[in-house]
Amino acid sequence: MAFRFRPTEIPDVVLVEVDTYPDSRGFFRETYKASAFREAGLPWKFVQANFSKSGKAVIRGLHFQHQPAEVGKLVSVTQGRIADVAVDIRPESPTYKRWVSVELTGESGRMLYVPPGFAHGFCALEHDCLVTYLMTGEYSPPHDAGVRWDDPDIGVQWSITDPILSDKDRNLPRLREIEARLRAADRGD
Repeated sequence: MAFRFRPTEIPDVVLVEVDTYPDSRGFFRETYKASAFREAGLPWKFVQANFSKSGKAVIRGLHFQHQPAEVGKLVSVTQGRIADVAVDIRPESPTYKRWVSVELTGESGRMLYVPPGFAHGFCALEHDCLVTYLMTGEYSPPHDAGVRWDDPDIGVQWSITDPILSDKDRNLPRLREIEARLRAADRGD
């Protein structure tokens, strides 16, 4: 079994490719192995798993947790196709406000590791998309936060213009509205 870890245009965000072994019954693939992730220098201990189902044109995000409860996510698709997006929201980072998008499918088995300090979201490109997130920390409601999916200062190029959004996601602030708080957290204030 092999994992291939490929940095994206933002090197901290890593595309994880896995081998798939098809036969007459279907296929088999490993989706996580602590030793492989540890050898690649990625988090190898995940403490929470989440699962979502989304219809076509649903956008979930862009979500993150504030310090001290930041989390990394390993995102995979069991069924369907999504455009998975990671946005660097670390104000002192040279890639601040930059984003990457990767198509993940149940067929390919590719996964995306989104590290702490990044907002994460995805757009469901098909009906009945099933998405799993392994998280490096537990969900913490007091630290739950996000930025608008269509924030012009970030400029994510989504494949749709009229998404289906939750009320929470529709009302998220723009990055500039929370930038001072992010900078203070980076300094440890």
